Amino acid sequence: MRVLIDYRPALRERSGSGEYTHQLAKALLASHTGAGPSRALELTLFSSSWKDRLALSPDLAGAQTVDRRVPVRVLNFAWHRLGWPPVETLAGGTFDVVQSPHPLLLPTRAAAQVITIHDLNFITHPERTRAEIRRDYPALARDHAHRADAVLVPSAHTAGEVERLLGVARDRIAICPPGAPDWTPRPVAPKDGYVLFFSTLEPRKNVGGLLDAYEQLLARPADSLRQGDGSPPKLRAETEAGHSARRVPELVLAGRATDEAKAWLDRISRPPLRGAVRHIGYVDSNDRRSLYEGARLLVQPSFDEGFGMPVLEAMALGVPVVAANRGSLPEVLGDAGPLVDPDQPADIAHAIARVLDDDAFAAACAEKGLARARAFRWDETAHRVYDVYRQAIERRAHRDDSHG
Repeated sequence: MRVLIDYRPALRERSGSGEYTHQLAKALLASHTGAGPSRALELTLFSSSWKDRLALSPDLAGAQTVDRRVPVRVLNFAWHRLGWPPVETLAGGTFDVVQSPHPLLLPTRAAAQVITIHDLNFITHPERTRAEIRRDYPALARDHAHRADAVLVPSAHTAGEVERLLGVARDRIAICPPGAPDWTPRPVAPKDGYVLFFSTLEPRKNVGGLLDAYEQLLARPADSLRQGDGSPPKLRAETEAGHSARRVPELVLAGRATDEAKAWLDRISRPPLRGAVRHIGYVDSNDRRSLYEGARLLVQPSFDEGFGMPVLEAMALGVPVVAANRGSLPEVLGDAGPLVDPDQPADIAHAIARVLDDDAFAAACAEKGLARARAFRWDETAHRVYDVYRQAIERRAHRDDSHG
C-alpha cells in the first residue's frame, strides 16, 4: 500500500495536529512496514514551504520524503480553492491513499482521499479562528467531508460533531485516538512544583477564565493552602504597592501566544498576577516530558477540545489533571480527575485547590490517570488507521466503477 501523508503541520512546531501527524507516521512505520503482505506499506511524507525544509528525525527512518519549495499559503489556496495541482504532480509518484491532516482534501488523480478532523471549532465558533482556517474551512469542510473516502477523528465527541454538523454518514467516520507517550511514570510528585497550562494561547483554551481562577486562588486566606508535606504555606517574598501576597504554586503557561493572547500577557505582567503567572512560550517536543515532571498538576479549562493531548500526556507521567467538562475532555480524563465548568472561574479555582490541598486525592487522581493512559496506544491507532486506508481504497474503487 502506497500512502502519502501531508506532513506540513509537523514541519516546525509539533503541537496539536502536528504532533498527531508525526506520531501517526512513526506508528505506521513501526507497525506496517517490513516483511509480509499484511505489513506492506510504503509511506511518503510530503512537505512544502518557501523557507522551512523537511528534515526527518531518526524515528521516521524508512519513510520517503517529498519536499517542495512552494509557499504554504500559495499551495493551500490552489489546493483548497482550485483543487489543483494533483499531489501526484508535486510528489512525482502515484499513491493508493493520500491523507490530509486537516478537514480539506488533497487533490489527487486516482488515490483514495482521507481527511482528518480534530474538531469543528471553526464551525461552532469561527470567531475563535484566524487566517486560512477562518477563510476556507467553514465554507469548504462540508463538501470536502462528503467527497472524502474516509474521515479520521480522534474522539467519539468529534465523531458525533462531524455526523451532526457536517452530515457525514457514521460508517465513513473512523475514531482513531492518539496514543500516550511511552514515558516511565515519575516516582514522586514535586512538593514545590507549579500548576501547568500547556496549550496554544488562543480564545477557545479559556486562558482568561484560568487567570480569573488564579486570582481567586491568590486571594484565599493563607492557611487554606497546605503544602503537600504538611508544612506551613510558602509566603511570597515580593511586595506589590505595600501589600504582601501569599505564594500559591506558580502558574506556568506553556504554549505559543497568538495575536489574541496580548491582553492575557499584559494582564500577567501586572498585579495581582505579576510574579504568580509566567508564560514560557512554545515548548519543543523533546522538552515536554521535563515540563510535565515539574508540575503539581495540569489544568486544561478549554471551552472545546477535539481530544486534549496534554491531558493524556500528563496522565501518562502520573500528573493529576483538572479539565473542563466540555468537548472530548470528559472522554479522555474519565474519572481520573475533577471536571469543571469552564464558564465558572470559581469552579476551576476550587478544583485546583482541592488537588493542591488534598494529598490523598491528588495521589488517587495520578494513579487513575496512569491506568487510563495505558488504554491509549499508538500501535493500536496505527492498526485502526491502516484498516481505514483499506476501506478508503475499496470505497474509491467502488466509486470509480460506478462512475465508469
